[in-house]
Amino acid sequence: MSDPQSEVAEPLAWGKKKITAVLVLADGTVVEGSGAGATGIARAEVCFNTAMTGYQEILTDPSYAGQIVTFTFPHIGNIGANDEDLETLDEAARNGVVGAIFKAAITEPSNYRSTSHFNDWLIARNIIAMSGVDTRALTSLIREKGLANAVIAHDPDGNFDLEALKTRAKEWSGLENADLAIDVTSRENSDWQETAWQWGEGFGSADKNAPHIVAVDFGIKRNILRLFASRDCKVTVVPATATAEEILALSPDGIFLSNGPGDPAATGEYSVPMIQKLLETDVPVFGICLGHQMLALALGGKTTKMHQGHHGANHPVKDHTTGKVEIVSMNHGFAVDSESLPDNVEETHLSLFDGSNCGLQVKDRPVFSVQHHPEASPGPQDSHYLFNRFLDLVRS
Repeated sequence: MSDPQSEVAEPLAWGKKKITAVLVLADGTVVEGSGAGATGIARAEVCFNTAMTGYQEILTDPSYAGQIVTFTFPHIGNIGANDEDLETLDEAARNGVVGAIFKAAITEPSNYRSTSHFNDWLIARNIIAMSGVDTRALTSLIREKGLANAVIAHDPDGNFDLEALKTRAKEWSGLENADLAIDVTSRENSDWQETAWQWGEGFGSADKNAPHIVAVDFGIKRNILRLFASRDCKVTVVPATATAEEILALSPDGIFLSNGPGDPAATGEYSVPMIQKLLETDVPVFGICLGHQMLALALGGKTTKMHQGHHGANHPVKDHTTGKVEIVSMNHGFAVDSESLPDNVEETHLSLFDGSNCGLQVKDRPVFSVQHHPEASPGPQDSHYLFNRFLDLVRS
């Protein structure tokens, strides 16, 4: 970590290789390392992810739009890459992540499922990366000072205009008030039939026609759709800009509000009125992550920007409706303000890390949502029951 006035970042550097990549924070801090992936310059918010597995799922999660992911696990890319472990729905939109930071250099792949080198995969997806960084020190910095606006740059020749990069990082407005769902959502309605991956079998295909779940795509992950299809659902995906009238015209038995990136208040400018109209019906509604936050806004609650966010696959959450504690996957930088929820809404889930809200349900309607990711991609499967809970409401 360097002094904001310095151009050297020795404590955050790891190893003695040539400096071909830099991360420049808005406060002037410079982190040096070895470049990987795509070359160029990108501006985004820096967060850290504590998951030990699932780097492909993380780097293709549209919820990471506008972010640079620091991996606390040191070895990223050592099992290569494949075309199955992807979470983005629309390949044309690619992924939301603009950058990635590793401690150890990317090695040759060593896994029977690997079909390409991880560095080639990063280049193909235009993700700028760097290794040789003391990611523990960078994580500690984020925990102390909060999520940071930054610029990541990769130049094989090591030519960087640090003062210009500092200015670019400082002038960026950040993720607050940013509607990023509009950039990663589907462009038209589509049907989904692929079921969850099974060992030795791969993905299956659903042929059921009921119940009919309409999923509003704010940056939806594939595995969410797979879990619905695996439960004999007919699934229709609609864009984030779909109106309540367009959704109801599809005759849904249940409505799902997906995860996604950016500030929920910004996306809520057009989505909250749509959700409020849906809540006037008796159709069950289930939301995850951004969908949870916007459901809270539609019910009269508020959301706030978090200090460091929750990103990882080892977060303990308590379900007040069962009294059980689950280990879950999380990826969010905004949270619902529990105190702002109206009287007809009760908190159902709570983070045992910081006490922040992780779930709600409406007392007199078949409507509920959670902040975490029960689809577990990557992560534990403790919360798969939430899909069954929703479908029980649908079928009843």
